[in-house]
Amino acid sequence: MDAAAALFDTVRGYQDETERERCIPKPLVQQLREAGLHRLLLPRSLGGEELDLATCFQIIELMAEADGSVGWNLMNNSVIKLACLAFSDDCIEELFGSTPDQVIAGTLVPGGGQGARVDGGYRVTGRWRFGSGCREARWMIGNFDLVGSDGSVVQESDAPGVYRVAFPISDVTVIDTWDMTGMRGTGSHDWAVADVFVPAHRVLFVPGRVFLNQWRDRWPGTLYALPVHSIIGPHHSLMATGIARAAISAFSELAGAKIPRGRQGAGLLRDSAQVQEGLARAEAHLGGGRLFRSAAVADVWDSVAAGLSPTLEQIARCRLAGSFAADSARAAMDIIFRLGGTTSTVRSHRLAHCWRDLQVVGQAGAVSPDWYPLVGRTLLGLEPGPRLTTN
Repeated sequence: MDAAAALFDTVRGYQDETERERCIPKPLVQQLREAGLHRLLLPRSLGGEELDLATCFQIIELMAEADGSVGWNLMNNSVIKLACLAFSDDCIEELFGSTPDQVIAGTLVPGGGQGARVDGGYRVTGRWRFGSGCREARWMIGNFDLVGSDGSVVQESDAPGVYRVAFPISDVTVIDTWDMTGMRGTGSHDWAVADVFVPAHRVLFVPGRVFLNQWRDRWPGTLYALPVHSIIGPHHSLMATGIARAAISAFSELAGAKIPRGRQGAGLLRDSAQVQEGLARAEAHLGGGRLFRSAAVADVWDSVAAGLSPTLEQIARCRLAGSFAADSARAAMDIIFRLGGTTSTVRSHRLAHCWRDLQVVGQAGAVSPDWYPLVGRTLLGLEPGPRLTTN
């Protein structure tokens, strides 16, 4: 936390360059690595910090307050490294043997690639979307479907699944597609490989075509025994709440300096009762979402730490808390943006930057409204479907 706090002003100072260049500047990436922020969830046995989830989330939220794109890439890097812990020992040595601070990016959702078995491994071709951090990464992680000689998908087990693969960045072509209104610095471009040979030790079968905790039995400790839904979902909402906090701070500064047009003699913007009420309501929206998220995640953590298996309802509440925290942040942002008047729309103003970034974060599938009916089904005792698992 101290290291992250010490970097706060530095991260914010790079924000214009990060947005303009659509990637995290290399000097900043190096400082983030030196501060340990690229090894938050890695096991100590690999040189990582192995933080409890609450502390990791606080750090990421703080970095998102400084710059949403930096927070996003740090969190995605952490989650992808968790997934990498299910690879073979030889692959883990390749990924982390030289340094635990390796920047690893990629796409964990199914689809995008096809691969065929060959002697010693696979030959893989594919194109994947949303490679956040690909401009900084040394390795990329993706999924592919196994195909036969006729190009049809081959199912080799009773449960359908995908194959997860690790590519060195030298095998990858980054395709410049990420030109968005907000979160531009994540560099979430498409990326591709063409007929690349991958040795067998860098390929992992993932049953069910969903993101599962496949590392639980290999790494001891509460962190690695957590169900994935206590991490995925809440993790992307951190960017929303961090950005909303930055917006509230930016508005408070504006309100203490701006005399609204046409209201000369009525005082500063902060002297308006409407502004005072709006700021309080925004704070309540943001605080409510953050507290619910913290409580839901802590509830699952405490159960796992006590040796108990979290219930499906506990896990569902984590997904609910992720979507709700993001929605609460957007509600707070909408109030603040409107109170700022025309100043909020000045492209270079921090309020405008926060608004752009938060709209993009709110569109992410991990915090989408799609999760509300699934959680509702769970709370009503109905089967929620395969997307919501206890693993």
